[in-house]
Amino acid sequence: MRTRTTTVGVLAVLTLTLTACSSSDGGDGKPETPATTTSSSATASATPTPDQAAARQACIDAWLDLLETGNADASNEPAVCEQVPGQSAAMYAEALKKRNDANRERMDECLEDPSCTELPTS
Repeated sequence: MRTRTTTVGVLAVLTLTLTACSSSDGGDGKPETPATTTSSSATASATPTPDQAAARQACIDAWLDLLETGNADASNEPAVCEQVPGQSAAMYAEALKKRNDANRERMDECLEDPSCTELPTS
């Protein structure tokens, strides 16, 4: 056991040392400036179109509806989320955050109101 720990420690130190000593600047002491490229296709894909934004919001709203009814799970992804392929999990997380924010706001309002009996506070 002690031999493994020592070996792992030595390898870690060696790796860090070699990583710190290596450089790709050619040794002239001047840092390399990264090449910048601009392309209209990169900008266009980074900014969602109105249709993409609407599809994204529709997916979030569909997940939010499922969360409110208690039927949200991985096996029943809303059909509207097919319009934003590969993003359903992120949309689910965003809907979950919205629901949690709304519940937190409702709880804060109830805690501030002494006559509120909607949530158990004691």
